[in-house]
Order: sequence, then C-alpha cells, then structure tokens
Amino acid sequence: MSERSATLTPSMAVEWPTVRLAGVCYLGVIIALWILPTWAAIIVLGPIIALHASLSHEVVHGHPFANQTLNAALVFPALTLVVPYARFRATHLAHHRDEHLTDPYDDPESNYLEPAVWVRLALPARALLRFNNRLLGRLLIGPLLGQFMWMANDLRACRAGERVVIWGWVAHIPAVAVVVALVWAAPLPFWAYAMGAYIGHAIVRIRTFLEHRAHDLARARTVIVEDRGLLALLFLNNNLHVVHHMHPCVAWYDLPALYASNRAHYLRRNDGYVFASYGAVFRRHFWNAKDPVPHPLWHKDD
Repeated sequence: MSERSATLTPSMAVEWPTVRLAGVCYLGVIIALWILPTWAAIIVLGPIIALHASLSHEVVHGHPFANQTLNAALVFPALTLVVPYARFRATHLAHHRDEHLTDPYDDPESNYLEPAVWVRLALPARALLRFNNRLLGRLLIGPLLGQFMWMANDLRACRAGERVVIWGWVAHIPAVAVVVALVWAAPLPFWAYAMGAYIGHAIVRIRTFLEHRAHDLARARTVIVEDRGLLALLFLNNNLHVVHHMHPCVAWYDLPALYASNRAHYLRRNDGYVFASYGAVFRRHFWNAKDPVPHPLWHKDD
C-alpha cells in the first residue's frame, strides 16, 4: 500500500479539501480580473497565485486524485505565467533526493554555488547574489533572479537537444495562453496581472528562503517553521518542511497533526533547525544573510 493511500479514509479517495481550495483559487482570479479595482486586484492576485503554486506542488506529489492526469488538469492554467508545470515537476522530484539537498549541481532548487564558480564571478554579480541571500533581497529580486537562472539552465539543456526539457516548455504554451486570453478579455490591465504574479512569486520565496541549509547530515538540512497563520495556509503547511520531506505523499491538511504527534522526533531528525514563526524568520533575516552564497561545506564533498 502506498503512503498516500494509507493516509486516506475511504471517504477521502478524492481529497476534497484540496479540490475546494483549487475552486477558491480560481474564483479569486475571476473576481480579481472582472470585479475588483486595479489596486485591489493586484493585492488579491499575489496570495492567490502563491496558493496556486502550492497547489501545483501538491499535484506533483499525487494529490488530490488517484489519477495523475486529473491532478495535472486541476492546475493546468499557468497562473504564475513563467513556470511550466512539467519542468517544475521534474526539477522538484529531483530535489527530493535528500542526499543531494543543497548540492549546487545535483539539487535543482539549491541557492548555493560551488566556491570555484563564486570566485570567478564579477563583483556586481556577487553583490547581487549576496543581496538575494537576505530576505529583503529574495522578496525584491528573488523572483527575477531565480527565473533567469532557471531559464538559463533550461536554455542550455534545450540547445543540447534534451527533448524532455524542450517539450516541458512547449507544453507550457497552451497553459499560459489560457491565462493570457482570460486577462486579455478582462478589464484588468495585463501589467496589473503581471504585478500580482510577481508578488505571488515573492510570497513563495518567503517559504523557500531557508527551507534548506548546508549541513554534514542530509537529514538535518531541512527546516521546520512552526507557523499556523496565513502564510502556512498559502504554503499548504509546507513550512513543516522536514515532515514533508520525510512523508512526501501525505496531504497538506494532514501535516500539522503528523508533526504535532511526534514533534520531538522531527526536531531531533533535523538537528533543531526550527523557527517559531515567519515573524521570527523576518526578524532574523530581513536584513541579514541566511548564509554565504558559496557552499560552506563544499570542500567536504569533493
């Protein structure tokens, strides 16, 4: 029996909380596009698009249906505009090889660089990456910088003829066309939707900012943020990140109870890498860098 099926009661063969949340998400987009004034639409779209990104993450891990085609259809519209679902799925599943977490080459979601690469960078590039390692920087330039680096890697793969990467971007065309057509038909200006999308990307960066740290032990590289507020909802409890990595097939609404049932175990597991809330994260790292950009333990991995 799979971990997913083991956690479901017969009445939850379809995970209705996730389906309902997807409905709320799309309803919010329609309201923002056709009803709200521009300034309010931008404010609403940011959290809605961040939520859609979290729903896409749930889909990658096999929710809310047993059929993965139905799951992918649930998040088909590319509300984020620039993140192809197929590429996100491939890179995120590669990220879940915990033994490679934070590796600058083998972890697609790592923000570290190999020290030898770092020393070859021009000073302006180093300054930009250092700023990006502060939470303020991750909010302001993180979406743009992260997208540029991801697309640059995928462009190299496309030029090398990697068909999986090419088709991942080709499949993105109809998904983003649906969103562009909706915005085109709506009274909301496209620039306003784009601003809302950028805010959504920035909100997601709050979660990913310190999800993983450099540590000798792979099991101790993944954070717990014991937040139960709005951000935890937008992140679908993925702030309890070590629980998710240990149980990647467990639905988002089951993660808090799973964590509460054995909190001491998870904190032993990740060597006490824990924050009480996202408020604590902001207080500690809004102005201060989380860690250096060059991987501080890279020499131990050679």
